[in-house]
Amino acid sequence: MERWPDDPLDLLIVGGGINGTGIARDAAGRGLSVLLVEQDDLASHTSSASTKLIHGGLRYLEYGEFRLVREALIERERLWGMAPHIIWPLRFVLPQTQSPRPAWMVRLGLFLYDHLGGRKRLPGTQSVALAASPLGAGLSPRAGRAFVYSDCWVEDSRLVVLNALDAAERGATIATRTRLIAASRTGTGWTADLEQADGTRRQVAARALVNAAGPWVADVIGRTAGARNDRSVRLVKGSHIVVPRLYEGDHAFMLQNADRRIVFAIPYEGAFTLVGTTDEPWTDPPGRATIDAEETRYLLDTIRHYFARPVAAADIVWSYSGIRPLYDDKAANASAVTRDYVLDLDADEGRAPMLSVYGGKITTYRKLAEHALRDLAPLLPDAGPAWTAGAPLPGGDMPDADFGRFADALAARHPQLPPALLRRLARAYGTRVEAILASAATVEDLGPDLGGGLHAAEVDYLVAHEWARTVEDVLWRRSKLGLHVPAGTAERLAAYLA
Repeated sequence: MERWPDDPLDLLIVGGGINGTGIARDAAGRGLSVLLVEQDDLASHTSSASTKLIHGGLRYLEYGEFRLVREALIERERLWGMAPHIIWPLRFVLPQTQSPRPAWMVRLGLFLYDHLGGRKRLPGTQSVALAASPLGAGLSPRAGRAFVYSDCWVEDSRLVVLNALDAAERGATIATRTRLIAASRTGTGWTADLEQADGTRRQVAARALVNAAGPWVADVIGRTAGARNDRSVRLVKGSHIVVPRLYEGDHAFMLQNADRRIVFAIPYEGAFTLVGTTDEPWTDPPGRATIDAEETRYLLDTIRHYFARPVAAADIVWSYSGIRPLYDDKAANASAVTRDYVLDLDADEGRAPMLSVYGGKITTYRKLAEHALRDLAPLLPDAGPAWTAGAPLPGGDMPDADFGRFADALAARHPQLPPALLRRLARAYGTRVEAILASAATVEDLGPDLGGGLHAAEVDYLVAHEWARTVEDVLWRRSKLGLHVPAGTAERLAAYLA
């Protein structure tokens, strides 16, 4: 770690997913001293295993989650404006031919979806005849009508990293590969024992403890002496598969199955289609999750039901799974468990405060962080006011949040560099891309190509500024280059990192 903060801290945050880094950013921007610890890499679990959407959650209307949907819809355009390099609009086609829901119900839901959140920039819902529209290409049968509505795409693991980066630049310390061993109250504060990857142990003092450990939220409570434990978390596994592109076009599909579950098919990394997600109860201890045979069958059956292109298990180029730490509202069906968040503040009788985060979704992370600081503010009187609404994330401060214009200007400044490389770097780093390109006039100036256009200059930046340490960090979380690079890249990258 480059800098260990002085004691006592205002906040010790456990968990380097989207909620932990979002709270760290908000708190650091309010002038609080913050240490965030993550036992693995940033976004190494749930926050990099999402469907990668910034969305209101159309299907949540069916369960009466109006507050959550409205908040998410408001945040949708706000986040797009804050990070236009990693968030962009996406049109979704919702075929009605094989829908278990009547058209009037879907149309009513979409009417609410268009109007609940004060939509300003995204286009509204329309209805199309699939046989006559290019949006129907690839479907089988290509018949009937579909609704077309708007949401946004996000590079989820990069969103986590950018929040951590902004937090660090505002004074927070981000300690990856550092885990909480134990914590106990000492008077009006906390003493916490931490262990780093090399076995080094440290003890820190903090005024407040934030438990944003996601699937490990109950585990952290168990390591915390005297913590209140009257809430419960429900773990649900969601899995996705990536297959060669199923259809032409840059739109996505929202597919309704006979069991009323929803599966998305989304353009992914140019040459592929991302399909998911599943909702399966997880009863094992939290850890690394993988897709099972039944989930694979379910997603492949959905593809075969809707698309003309034949797909088999052998066509799957990648799969990933994540464990969602949902607040246990006792719903019988895993798909019906609330995606809303619950903030549990344990600060009774003048005890040092501990805030535990249950549930939540990527779209509402910023608002969750704001609510967390609102709950903690009376106990941290030096905290400044809320500030994150509309404040650009690192790389997102481009004129008018116009990514296309920014990318064109970048290409004009670097005419000797490959256009595809420039566009990929612009998408990943936004205005921070010049820290990688520097004065590079030719591609050779970026250092050795480790494979697939991954140059040493980019890896150096990721190590110096974004806490990347391993091949997986670089190829699968800071980027998705793992789907594109030639054989031998991982080995060359590992040697370079070493």
